Amino acid sequence: MGKLTAKGVAAKTKSEPGRFADGEGLYFVVPKSGKPFWMLRYTASKKRKEMTLAKYSDLSLADARAEAAIKMKQFRDGLDPLVAKKRAEQAEIKTVDDLFADWHLGNIKRLKHHEIPERIYRKDIAPHIGSFNVDSVTARDIRAVLQAIAATNRPAIANDALMYSKQIFNHGIKLDLLSANPASAFSVSDAGGVEKSKDRALTIEELTHFFKTARDNSDSFSRENYLACALLVTLGIRKSELAEAPWKFNPPLKSECFK
Repeated sequence: MGKLTAKGVAAKTKSEPGRFADGEGLYFVVPKSGKPFWMLRYTASKKRKEMTLAKYSDLSLADARAEAAIKMKQFRDGLDPLVAKKRAEQAEIKTVDDLFADWHLGNIKRLKHHEIPERIYRKDIAPHIGSFNVDSVTARDIRAVLQAIAATNRPAIANDALMYSKQIFNHGIKLDLLSANPASAFSVSDAGGVEKSKDRALTIEELTHFFKTARDNSDSFSRENYLACALLVTLGIRKSELAEAPWKFNPPLKSECFK
């Protein structure tokens, strides 16, 4: 039994600031400013350490004693409670969605088009394994993801999904969340196959037919889509390059206006 009582602790919340020992390293602290809290004091590597357990309003005396006992057993088992607390305060990663979010922070910093891996993950990977615990995903789960994409006849997306899956789970290994990558044994032959470069170009006749068909079906193919396709053909750029092009207007110089 400790030195403090529940009634005595309640009275001390209205007393002068101070630290009141209960025993076994547990203290009730009434600060000069702020709310009273429970603190655990212990010695590790010949250094006195202190850690806050919780606010008084969140933890009763009995619960504070139980929490302190758990922390001290943790310490006796070889893990410094402050180290364990610091780890717990880090971003908690349990599911594949959590792991992706942590991995994607690096993409945002280093990739110009970081929305591409995010789109593929959200659309083609997350619906299958996003809610799974990181360490519960198996190679069969990865195969199911690849097979689902292959069934939609999108080989390039299947290859990209495999690549991103490997990177995501390698990130999990770096964070010591799992010991093996469930996607590591798969290759492009298990996904979309080896991609071959394309040199096929539409002929003038084919382009003419396409735009005529688009105009004839304006009720389902909007004018915006028609103009976008015209720009893509005229400029010879990718869809993403057109969509992300900055909207700028550069007025002519005054001298040019009078030429």
